[in-house]
Amino acid sequence: MEDRPPTGIKPYLDKLTLGVTRILETSPGVAEVTFMEKEPAERHTIVSWEQKNSCVLPEDLKNFYLMTDGFQMTWSVKTDDTPMPLGSMVINSVSKLCRLGGSSMYTLPNAPTLADLEDDTDDEGNGDKPEKPHFDSRSLIFELDPCNGNGKVCLVYKHAEPVVSPDTEIWFLDRALYWHFLTKTFTAYYRLLITHLGLPQWQYAFTSYGVSPQAKQWFNMYKPITINTALLTEEADSFVNKLDPNKVFKSKNKTPVLKKKPPSQPPGSQKSHTSMTSAKTSSLAGNSSRK
Repeated sequence: MEDRPPTGIKPYLDKLTLGVTRILETSPGVAEVTFMEKEPAERHTIVSWEQKNSCVLPEDLKNFYLMTDGFQMTWSVKTDDTPMPLGSMVINSVSKLCRLGGSSMYTLPNAPTLADLEDDTDDEGNGDKPEKPHFDSRSLIFELDPCNGNGKVCLVYKHAEPVVSPDTEIWFLDRALYWHFLTKTFTAYYRLLITHLGLPQWQYAFTSYGVSPQAKQWFNMYKPITINTALLTEEADSFVNKLDPNKVFKSKNKTPVLKKKPPSQPPGSQKSHTSMTSAKTSSLAGNSSRK
């Protein structure tokens, strides 16, 4: 009987995750690593999405969806024998690749929208700063990752008028609705997602204000594979504890090592020794004065 070839994406699992599952499983304190396996997206599903949104998916993202319809990996750490969710890596499926700020049939009349946040005085990409996306019809914005409520990673078509340009970029929209550039391609963003291990708020490392002190604690314990050391050497580190995961998650059942103390002399003998020493010193002093 011939062996059947493996189905699904199992043969590509290690390549798909860049081997990060093995790194996490061998890290101290990591309780469980969960990868949700998904079937490839149907080609007609991608074509339907493109027709509905009047744009063409980037080739690298399209190939990704043809291999797996979305991506989800989570991992937990064990505190007090209870797993606590920590890392999360998510890329929405094609069906959840929804437009940000798009009109809805349930929107109330005259209700404010994201387009109302547009300001004509915004910087239009001066110097090294790229032009920011627009919430109005000038750009098309689709949500790739909800970031556990800490913001949104978006696929952005910055030039949608008069015709949608095929050029796309990946941007991070923080909770204050400010834009932060991440990468020019989906492939580059995917590498960032994996190498930062899905640590909480890792996207804020690419903002001017950086990650929160709490997130820095986790960055110190589980350093991303391509960590920028400048992120952890700011002045704010003066109040951030340097935690060693090997010490934090070490076993509590280790037998304590007993240190042997040198034998102490009884108080009486110590006093007599002191008096003898002082008497001897005074007699020597007397002899020297007589001479």
